[in-house]
This record gives sequence, structure tokens and C-alpha cells, in this order.
Amino acid sequence: METIEDKTKCKWWAWHKKNPQVWVLFQKFTFEAIRSGRTHYSHWAVISRIRWETDIITKGNPFKISNDFIGYYARYFIHQYPEHKDFFVIKPLKHERGKANEKKNNCKAKTIEELFN
Repeated sequence: METIEDKTKCKWWAWHKKNPQVWVLFQKFTFEAIRSGRTHYSHWAVISRIRWETDIITKGNPFKISNDFIGYYARYFIHQYPEHKDFFVIKPLKHERGKANEKKNNCKAKTIEELFN
């Protein structure tokens, strides 16, 4: 099992747990794209639609989705729905390219499985 060394992933996970509506919308809009017949789509476009829906269409407490978190939503979708593993094009993150210069942090999740479950 891979040890989580990416501080950004831990920040995303904490933010994700506080903002579950984003995950609900990410799934909804991704499945809309899949049902439309697309075999590939942009996770950035899905997040842009979420931003539009939450900023313009709905009223409520404003929140910001960091660009640093977008790739984690696509990875989480693939983790949850492996039958759609090729729907998003996933590029390696900095720490996956061996360029991580961040120190290990005190994130409670120690494995990918713990982080995504």
C-alpha cells in the first residue's frame, strides 16, 4: 500500500468531508456526460459546471473549490466507479512524478484506501 505523502491530498480530503455537496454534483454531472454518449470528458469542465451551478444558479453560502483539488475528484470518481476508469484523462501529480518536495504531514489517512473510504 502506498503511504500518503501529499499534503494537498490531505487538505482536499478534509475539505471534501466538509463540502459533500460538491461530490454529489461531481457524480451527477459526470454521469450526465456519460449518459450523453461521451467516452471521455474533462474533470475541469465538470468542476466548472459545479462552480456555475453553485455561484450563479443556486443561492446560499458561497464556497470556493481550489484548482488544486480538481484532480482528486477525478481520481476519487475512478476509485468509486472503476468501470469508468478511462473517462477522465489523469495526469501524474507532482509527488507521483517524483518531484514532491513537501515533507510528510500528520494526515490521519495513511493509505489511499483509508483516504478514499
